[in-house]
Amino acid sequence: MDMLMKFWGLDLVALRGFVFSIFILNFVFSCQILLLQPLVSALDGQPSDAAALFERASQSIKVKKYSEALDDLNAAIETDPGLSEAYRHRASILRQLCRYGESEKSYKKFLEINPRNSAAEKELSQLFQAQSALDSAKTLFDSGDFTKALEYIDRVVLVFSPACSNAKLLKARLLLAAKDYSSAISETGYILKEDEDNLEALLLRGRAYYYLADHDVAIRHYQKGLRLDPEHSELKKAYFGLKNLLKKSKSAEDNASKGKLRIAVEEYKTALALDPDHIAHNGALEIDEELVEALVQRGEAKLLVEDWEGAVADLKSAAEKSPQDMNIREALARAERSLKLSKRKDYYKILGVSKTAPMSEIKRAYKKLALQWHPDKNADNRAEAEAKFQEIAAAYEILGDEEKRTKYDSGEDIDEGMGMGGGGFNPFGGGGQQYTFHFEGGFPGGGFGGFQF
Repeated sequence: MDMLMKFWGLDLVALRGFVFSIFILNFVFSCQILLLQPLVSALDGQPSDAAALFERASQSIKVKKYSEALDDLNAAIETDPGLSEAYRHRASILRQLCRYGESEKSYKKFLEINPRNSAAEKELSQLFQAQSALDSAKTLFDSGDFTKALEYIDRVVLVFSPACSNAKLLKARLLLAAKDYSSAISETGYILKEDEDNLEALLLRGRAYYYLADHDVAIRHYQKGLRLDPEHSELKKAYFGLKNLLKKSKSAEDNASKGKLRIAVEEYKTALALDPDHIAHNGALEIDEELVEALVQRGEAKLLVEDWEGAVADLKSAAEKSPQDMNIREALARAERSLKLSKRKDYYKILGVSKTAPMSEIKRAYKKLALQWHPDKNADNRAEAEAKFQEIAAAYEILGDEEKRTKYDSGEDIDEGMGMGGGGFNPFGGGGQQYTFHFEGGFPGGGFGGFQF
């Protein structure tokens, strides 16, 4: 019995010692947790409470590090859902970034905690104004009212949402559309300073330099964008389009310098057609007007492409600068004659025959058209038919006569009122000259009032 008591006594002592040891170890572990947590948090850069997170977010806002600020504000709200100022700060940042839907939710959450807060209500009103102005600016841009759209962006959107990249990019597009290329370069420069890899800003800035004919700088912007995204469709289109334009322009300049004017003109036309709005570059393709020889060459080139008025203007300027040069005067006379011919009625076209058509073909074409447009056969549109029939008769009056046709082809004036489409010819009488028309075989079904066939 004594032995049993001793055994149990020893076990009780050991048990009490074991329990006490466990208590001490647990106490030490808890102290370590409490003491080390701030140190771990500090090493991780994460504050341990909502107030510290909120304070760090405020510092980030001051230096416009909005992404970091939003992360800390979200963490602060998660730590302390009742921290109302965190909602308001978050709403303000989201408004400045024009993330209007998220911003509105945060403002409303703040106002749930702080009802009728006038400052927050005012900011929420500004949010709605900015959102509406941005939508209006987009609509105006699509409709082509660039000036009004810019007013909405500058006076409303960027006042209440100064960090809105979408609004800044839209402003750059508007400036490009309004042909204010220098301002577009400045605007996209601000965007790239904040985000050097912004593909749309690189594209828009490249286009602005392109339209200022600063092609090397434009290409560098396109190339940088394509290094970031080789499959970007708009950047690829802009880059390869510019390379093609420069290739065509260089070839045209080379041929012009070699005196191959016909080839040069065609290549100039091709280059200009690639982008008719590229005024700075297209203007650079023009020849120096102060050089007489250059004016003559350009005038001759315009004759080749049937730009009669342009040819006359250039050759007239050259003749004024060198009035004794008979070659220039002869070239000017050819251009003026071509211009005069271009303004008269094309009787071959009226009859639908070629300029080399034989007389038999001209007669057949005339007979067919006269049948088709005789007024007695067009009672429903008699006025139009009379006009057409008069035009057809005038054409045949010239082309059906070998002598008159020869004069017409050489550009000579024929009887007044005929060769230049005047109003003296009238096959229906009314005080004018009377005409009798004869066709071999007659018209099917007999004659028509007053005309002999």
